[in-house]
Amino acid sequence: MPGLIRGVARTAVVAGTATAVSNRVSRRQAGRWAQQDYERQQAEPAPQAAPAPPPTASGDDMSGKLDQLRQLGELKEQGLLSEAEFEAQKARILG
Repeated sequence: MPGLIRGVARTAVVAGTATAVSNRVSRRQAGRWAQQDYERQQAEPAPQAAPAPPPTASGDDMSGKLDQLRQLGELKEQGLLSEAEFEAQKARILG
């Protein structure tokens, strides 16, 4: 019986640690994205009368975007991103 209790306690400690680490990683990533968004907003110039035409997508640019989207999808599958966070980052990548 003591072996069973020890096993259950060990499992609880491992699960609690894994949850704490996962939550910390999620908060850190969300903080980084929020900081990047804030910096990007601060760096944006005032709106112009006529916006510049959108750049044409080159092969390298599209492959970079696809890689970013794949990484986002993996983070969402792992449960590190919520649906809203995923959609917001996808919209940012796709422009």
